[in-house]
Amino acid sequence: MTRTRTTRLRRPLLAGTTAVAAMAVTASLVAATAEPAKAATGPELSLIAATGSLTLTSWKEDPGVYLDLGTYLTADGRPLELKVTRKSYKDPVTITQTVYEGGKAKPRTLPKGTVKDFSGLPGFAEITVTDKAGKKVLTRTEDFCPNNASGRVRPDAPATSKYPESCPTNPFTLGSVWGVEKGWAANTYAGSYTEPVALAAGTYTAKVAVAKKYRDLFGIANKPATVKVTVVERSYEDDQGAAGAAASRSATANEHAGHPAAHADHGPGHAPAPAQAAAPVTSGAGPSYNVGHGPLRAAPPALPWALKKKQTARSLPVGDKGGQTDGSRKALALQPLAKRPTGKASVPDVPKPDLRSLPAYGIVVTDGEEDIPGKDYLAFSANVWNAGPAQLVVDGFRSPGKAKMDAYQYFYDAKGKQVGYTPTGTMEWDPRPGHVHWHFTDFASYRLLKADKKEAVRSGKEAFCLANTDAIDYTVKNANWHPYNTDLSTACGEENSISVREVLDVGSGDTYSQDLPGQSFDITDVPNGTYYIQVLANPEKRLKETNLDNNSALRKIVLGGKPDARTVTVPAHDLVNAN
Repeated sequence: MTRTRTTRLRRPLLAGTTAVAAMAVTASLVAATAEPAKAATGPELSLIAATGSLTLTSWKEDPGVYLDLGTYLTADGRPLELKVTRKSYKDPVTITQTVYEGGKAKPRTLPKGTVKDFSGLPGFAEITVTDKAGKKVLTRTEDFCPNNASGRVRPDAPATSKYPESCPTNPFTLGSVWGVEKGWAANTYAGSYTEPVALAAGTYTAKVAVAKKYRDLFGIANKPATVKVTVVERSYEDDQGAAGAAASRSATANEHAGHPAAHADHGPGHAPAPAQAAAPVTSGAGPSYNVGHGPLRAAPPALPWALKKKQTARSLPVGDKGGQTDGSRKALALQPLAKRPTGKASVPDVPKPDLRSLPAYGIVVTDGEEDIPGKDYLAFSANVWNAGPAQLVVDGFRSPGKAKMDAYQYFYDAKGKQVGYTPTGTMEWDPRPGHVHWHFTDFASYRLLKADKKEAVRSGKEAFCLANTDAIDYTVKNANWHPYNTDLSTACGEENSISVREVLDVGSGDTYSQDLPGQSFDITDVPNGTYYIQVLANPEKRLKETNLDNNSALRKIVLGGKPDARTVTVPAHDLVNAN
């Protein structure tokens, strides 16, 4: 369990955030019978280096070298595909590889303990660095995420990869898919989830190898990649001049902290987006997260409110094709219909979303950022996700001169054709800094319950801009591995918008951080003792769902301490020990 008391925002340690891990699986030829023709086969995996030599920079103002050595795992013959799941939070995480027998896909269960969380396979890459005299100066291991920054290695490879672009870091993730498309390569560098190393200016030789246990498990050849490395020391001021130094320093700090340099601060509300499994800049793939995946970026893993950072717009409408259940489908266009619906409202018998709440996490005691003497607040992050099998699609329409929009939920048949709609409350404009977008009302509510499960305190936060901030379970039916509205910048409209579309896609969740007074729980006068944080989706039951019985999640906490110095103890939730 974790005991936390803080008066300023601090970064909690989350399971899976220390490295983007994954698995590299291979041609592991698994004989199902004695007949070779019936053997189950996977992809042919190889470790390659994009270049034989490169230069790495150690900045005087930010010393340390990030070992992005431009090494990649390539998949040939068939894609590398692994599915990582757990039945519940009481069960360990398990992993299966998709192999083929007689042309048909079948799961190959990998050994127990291969993975412990959804960040991937630990210690996949083994790195050794020697100086020009041949003396070993560094040995380390790094985890590998197959969804890492990728690119094609053959002109006849698929133009885009159907696999997601990151490995989830939400502590309550339930299912993930990792993959390297055939004819593609995934960077083995752990990006912003790894630590820099101290290397003096000079020349070195780096050798990168796949750990033996993974070579044996997946049949990867023992052929390490060797890269000549030149380390140079530079200064921001010398390199860019005083005018550009501040911008460079800010960008580098954000990148190394796990935040894309191009992103700006979201402000209160949604959690931040650390750099996805990829490096901020990768030697072979270029300066983007997942080169080759097209314009889509991953749903960023949302961390607790203590890490809030702004983001820039990246949402554009894309089409939706019916009947796709393999993760390759795209989100419905985020643009609302041109006109509000007419005719009789109806709720047809078609697939509907299934909203589910995750237990609260990132739980700390704070002063509410205002340092009010004698005041104590309980801050936390909460996520409501969509288990499908249908998207949650809500459009808001504004009558001229009205302050609020009328909201409608839309329904679609198996081919993606709209077949019905129903009124579902309102949307309201939130002008506060850090918001400045339209909120859909009554999407979720948060309550602090006493030990007897009766309400003690309720959060004032009940209106939300919907965004797919976290990949919660990409193994559910109709999961969209490339959700589009992964931030708030364009998903929730402008002040002068006449209509807005907000979407929560299948498999993804929306993390909100309850940190400010009015959102967090005021525990100033709440006695010490045992309580539960309740996250409740669809509290007024206005949204039509597949199941209304799984909308609540509870997280046990214990309050202690004295006024203006309160503490909170957060016991593990089954096997998940993340505060």
